[in-house]
Amino acid sequence: MSGFLDALLFQAGYNAALVALGATLLGFAAGAGGSFLFLRKRALVSDAVAHATLPGVGIAFILMVAFGGDGRSLIGLLAGSAVSAWLGLLAVEWMVRRTRLPEDAAIGAVLSVFFGLGVVLLTVIQGMSRGRQAGLEDFLLGSTAGMLRQDAILIAVGGVLIVGAIWLLRRPMTLVAFDPAFAAARGVDVRRVDLAMMGVVLAVTVIGLKLVGLILIVALLIIPPVTARFWSERAESVVWIAGAIGGVSGWIGAAWSASAPALPTGPIIVLVATGAFAVSLMLSPARGVVAAVMARRAFQTRVHRRQGLLALARSEPIHDRLTLKILRNEGFLRPDGVATEAGQRACARIARDEQRWSVARRLHHDTGLTGRYDGLTPITDVFTPDEIAWIDSNIASEGAA
Repeated sequence: MSGFLDALLFQAGYNAALVALGATLLGFAAGAGGSFLFLRKRALVSDAVAHATLPGVGIAFILMVAFGGDGRSLIGLLAGSAVSAWLGLLAVEWMVRRTRLPEDAAIGAVLSVFFGLGVVLLTVIQGMSRGRQAGLEDFLLGSTAGMLRQDAILIAVGGVLIVGAIWLLRRPMTLVAFDPAFAAARGVDVRRVDLAMMGVVLAVTVIGLKLVGLILIVALLIIPPVTARFWSERAESVVWIAGAIGGVSGWIGAAWSASAPALPTGPIIVLVATGAFAVSLMLSPARGVVAAVMARRAFQTRVHRRQGLLALARSEPIHDRLTLKILRNEGFLRPDGVATEAGQRACARIARDEQRWSVARRLHHDTGLTGRYDGLTPITDVFTPDEIAWIDSNIASEGAA
């Protein structure tokens, strides 16, 4: 536990602190950048971009070895993966624009072809006699075991630059993600903004290859935005909440991995983000499971209370056990089935409300108002006091007649 706290407070060593800082910035960039894809309903594009990086890693390694360089240079491998991912992205866009293939089919084609080519290249590389090819498979799931100081600095700097780009482009990307047709009417070049979104995702994917891996980076791009959606209805808020969730997940995951070296960093970061998603799914005040269950029970209680009070007002027998239980618990009904004084007053209010609704539906011609009758909503929540007085005067006139 002390080792985890030390890593959490950046006290577990210089390299561990750099890795934690880089993971935090990468997580923030992934969460914020992935939000635009999530809001644009193009989450699968991130999967195609991630898998399209693998051939670039293999080709970059082969070229660097062929020219006498270090095949495991992170800058060279990331450059190769960026070129490969960009080609995969352009291939998806070309197929969607120039053919009749839907976007999901184009993504599936690019993903499978590029990933298959990457696996073949990695197999070829493993048979090479030089190049220090051991450890290239870490780009699949990520690893910090062999990460050097300059690698951690590269990831941290890349995260800062990506966050800065998101801040500068947040308004047009939010507009396009929310309503592309309105954005086009406002003069925004939707295609260029889409490419900028893809560029942000591509940058996150490439920077996160060493830390999280191409398979799990997709989760880091999608889970934080999905989690943030439970907590806000505003697009801009979702972006920054997702960034915060991704950043905290990267920070805690890197610290956890540093305190237990046998645990891989990438999967731990994704598991922490998944934990945040599970908590949000259960406890979100507006969209969570607990809130939905409580709202359903409250609605059920309102239905049984109103119907039970109406039955009492009409002197009808009540056979439903839940209705009887609710009326007794709320002090409207005695154990012997007779209404209490509070129950009699409530019955009078409900009966009066039903009578008002009956007259309002007959006399009022605004279906937008009378159509709101659901058997539960009090008429005072719909009509103004003057309108209710008018309804009461009609009831009195009909009674006198």
